[in-house]
Amino acid sequence: MTYIVVDACIKCKFMDCVEVCPVDCFYEGENMLVIHPDECIDCGVCEPECPVEAIKPDTEDGLEKWLEVNREYSEKWPNITVKGDPPADSKDFETEEGKFEKYFSANPGQGS
Repeated sequence: MTYIVVDACIKCKFMDCVEVCPVDCFYEGENMLVIHPDECIDCGVCEPECPVEAIKPDTEDGLEKWLEVNREYSEKWPNITVKGDPPADSKDFETEEGKFEKYFSANPGQGS
């Protein structure tokens, strides 16, 4: 098992999870974070830190796509180890659904 980030993170990117991760397995895209599934130690401390519930265990049904998204982009995006500021308009996107199709960006973030 590993934890993964799902589309609820897109355009929110609160990053509270980054500060509690003991193994620094988060990677930053332009408008979301992902977890490297091979680096995650399944401790689960990140999951309750996410205010939009964007972090899930990969054992939940229907998350196969997200496991692959996390795997692919954690290999491409820079590692992030320090919490940054969320986007100024993040509150506007907290409850929106279907964000992957509307807003996902494959562009890397800045990392830290």
